[in-house]
Amino acid sequence: MTKQTIMSERKIDVLCVGEVLIDFIGHQIGATIDETRDYHRYLGGSPTNVAMNCSRLGLQSQLICTVGKDGFGSYIFKRLKEVGVITSGIQTLTNKPSSVIFVSRTEGTPDFIPYREADAHIEESQISSEVLAQSKIYHTTCFALSRLPAQKTILTKAEEAYRLGCKLSIDLNYADELWDSKAAAFEIIKAYCAFNPLIKVSADDMFRLFDKTLSHDEIFDFFHQAGAELVCLTLGGDGVKCAQKGKATIALPAIKLEKIMDATGAGDAFWSGFLFAYIKEKPITECLQIALKLAALKLQNIGRLPNNINVISELL
Repeated sequence: MTKQTIMSERKIDVLCVGEVLIDFIGHQIGATIDETRDYHRYLGGSPTNVAMNCSRLGLQSQLICTVGKDGFGSYIFKRLKEVGVITSGIQTLTNKPSSVIFVSRTEGTPDFIPYREADAHIEESQISSEVLAQSKIYHTTCFALSRLPAQKTILTKAEEAYRLGCKLSIDLNYADELWDSKAAAFEIIKAYCAFNPLIKVSADDMFRLFDKTLSHDEIFDFFHQAGAELVCLTLGGDGVKCAQKGKATIALPAIKLEKIMDATGAGDAFWSGFLFAYIKEKPITECLQIALKLAALKLQNIGRLPNNINVISELL
């Protein structure tokens, strides 16, 4: 039996492991957090967004995360179940509240203030070997890897997933304020890259991680040397570049938009589109084109992707 056949028989398309958050997104456009007067509530967290987006695209997605036994926790379960995300791997804690984050509403990368509690408490018991063996993609984030015990759980299960033939994925959404030290971040990132994940990074992420502007080739070389064969570098209004080890780099422009309503979650939409097309075994250039279309849809809507359109028909 070929690896392709084994993958096609797996029932879970995307297993997302990491943070679930309540996003309070500023109502005033272009205002920094200190200038924002009021906020609107949305369900957030990068792995959560990817799980929900993938489910809305017709994929079978499961979310592994931890919430508090509170009103926000109840809201999280309600929203996930509305779109069909599998929630059996979600832990509810009585001694820690659900995590929240305040986010500015901007056209570019937003600033944020996280109040982290339950989200970092992901335990190995939440991710069974049976679930890993049934998953095609194991996806996480730099945010989720920044705190124990989630960090140890995610790395341990990533290695198991890799050995079970699951393709790994990561959004390297690095931010200094989430980590105890940059040295620790580099160590963990390199440990995850050793399992050859599909990598999504933004130019802003890389500036924060390296404290300087690297050339695109330097960014790609860093991750290739760490063990990752495919790296997608998102460049905001300048589109995306994708480097596959030993192949020519692919560069595509962003879709031009008259007005950007909300940039929060655009990177998650991009990666959801990419993973959707990757699972459908589309060529990498087409994966990128679909990813850019989904990102453009998100940029035109505040909070989540719109409910009043057939998302798949907009992509294919």
